[in-house]
Amino acid sequence: MKRCVWISISIFIVLLFILFAIFGKRTTFGKSIGLVEVKGIIKSSEEVIKNLNKCKKNPNIRAVVISINSPGGTVVPCQEMYKAIKELQKPTVASLGISAASGGYYVACACDRIVSNPGTMTGSIGVIMELPNVAELIKKLGVKFNVIKSKPHKDIGSPYREMTPGEKQLLKGVVDDVYNQFVDAVIEGRKLPRNKVLEIADGRILSGRQALKLGLVDTLGTLHDAKLIAGALAGIPGEPKIITFRRPRPLLTRLLKGIIEEKQEIKLEYR
Repeated sequence: MKRCVWISISIFIVLLFILFAIFGKRTTFGKSIGLVEVKGIIKSSEEVIKNLNKCKKNPNIRAVVISINSPGGTVVPCQEMYKAIKELQKPTVASLGISAASGGYYVACACDRIVSNPGTMTGSIGVIMELPNVAELIKKLGVKFNVIKSKPHKDIGSPYREMTPGEKQLLKGVVDDVYNQFVDAVIEGRKLPRNKVLEIADGRILSGRQALKLGLVDTLGTLHDAKLIAGALAGIPGEPKIITFRRPRPLLTRLLKGIIEEKQEIKLEYR
């Protein structure tokens, strides 16, 4: 009988260790800082917004650090992340890593503070639309396409024919409008005058140190510095506890997701 009791206790202790190993890093008591990562080319906002919502709902998380290491990406996911950060209702600090350019910088502008390493590649405020054209190759191959469309611009951007001047002007209007949205986000986030932003919003890449001189970031520092700043904004003395949200997807899932997303015909990108 005693042996059964000891076996039961042992099993219970083992289960406790397993549960702690699984959930221990995600469970923090008292005031804490949430750490959300934005990594790689931005193609989706789903995972980041999910983690931001967890930070928003967790009463122990008093501030959030957004760790950004991205050269940019598709426009809409960047805008969705920007909006989600703005709606957090908690202090936010962006920590810029190796690269936080274009769409990566767009996301950072939603934060209350931006911390950059001196050598971070940032800036690149602009919008680009790239449309391949294989009309000459198709002509050499002797291939013809029969296109039936409802209106003249329905196949705008088709890679199988040359674009007309009118079509180029239409698409340039779209790019310019989205560009102005980017400029507006920088103006709102950084509290800079429009003319000052327009002077540097020509797609140029900047180092973190150059960005600091231009007012695009608040201070130079590391991820650890960003955590301390977030702690100070949240009124947490000393070294704050960190709740990290990471859930890497299986490689096959990520590859398939990337293939599906690449099938878009026309993409606007912050990069």
